[in-house]
Amino acid sequence: MKNQEIEYPLGARPGDGEMLKIRDGLYWVRMPIPIEGLDYINLYLIEDDDGWTIVDSGFKSEKITELWEIIFKKFLKGKPVTRLICTHFHPDHMGLAGWVTNRWNIPLTMTFGEWTFGRMLYLEASEKTPDFVVDFYASIGFSEKMLDKVRARGFNHFERAMTPVPMGFSRIADGDVIRIGKRDWQVIVGTGHAPEHACLYAAEEGIMISGDQVLPRITPHIGVYPAEPLANPLKQFMQSIDKLSKLPRDTLVLPAHNDVFTGLHNQLDYYKSHHTDRLKKLLEACDSPKSAIDLLPVLFDRELTESDVRLAISEGLAHCHYLVEEGDLDRICGEDGVWKFQRHGARHRAVA
Repeated sequence: MKNQEIEYPLGARPGDGEMLKIRDGLYWVRMPIPIEGLDYINLYLIEDDDGWTIVDSGFKSEKITELWEIIFKKFLKGKPVTRLICTHFHPDHMGLAGWVTNRWNIPLTMTFGEWTFGRMLYLEASEKTPDFVVDFYASIGFSEKMLDKVRARGFNHFERAMTPVPMGFSRIADGDVIRIGKRDWQVIVGTGHAPEHACLYAAEEGIMISGDQVLPRITPHIGVYPAEPLANPLKQFMQSIDKLSKLPRDTLVLPAHNDVFTGLHNQLDYYKSHHTDRLKKLLEACDSPKSAIDLLPVLFDRELTESDVRLAISEGLAHCHYLVEEGDLDRICGEDGVWKFQRHGARHRAVA
């Protein structure tokens, strides 16, 4: 059976401070975010008998706070917000969680891994970049000029981008079912983009709130960072593709960015082919030892801006680590202390 092409059935987007009805009791909100290339995040409201559930809070900003207050006053029919579910810890999703939960005196609902990671990064904020962070970037080949910028940036991005992360939370886990209004929402945990990303799936109507796990037009970011320097997030992401592929082909997907769409399997198949193609290119390029920076032109055929480079390197590392775990690449520490990657067995062939 041929995959359903990507389609955008709503044909409209909500304006700032507005809600767009998707189904009875299910609404779409868009909030502006200061992230280059994304511009907006999609948030969702689900009506319950005695209140409302919000899915994701948005980035910490006065503008978004003002827009929320407009929505609270104009659209909630006099009912309170009774639950906030955050799909994952990234600031555009969790940034206002502290404000929303305090505003309505409600718990924050998340998976354990996402709450833990978000709260940890918030609490560990520092004006000074920790040595282990600098050491990580030095080990993957950053120049002294690049390392100076890492040091100057500090380690307080999450503190600046988030309101205080609540000390306690209400845990959800893969397979849980949350009853909201007339719908049962099953929690489907995806990995790779974040540790325990929660998607919400309403089986009777075939609707999934996908957060960043599935997006139209773009691929979710899969990267390796200092907190887990030997991670293999791409393997986890590929496993999540297999899990989500079991959902019906006509699932209506409510993503965190771009537009509500159908064509879930089309997008999942694209992710697989996209990453498989990148893995093949990397493997072919590693006949001799290459650092993650050396491999940037292999993965990206466009000129990268300064802000793109760190994300691009983290994605390159994710692909290299996948191939290392598969036994296709060796990870070798050079005399300069920089980790490099070489096709498995290439050194033995060179000696022979």
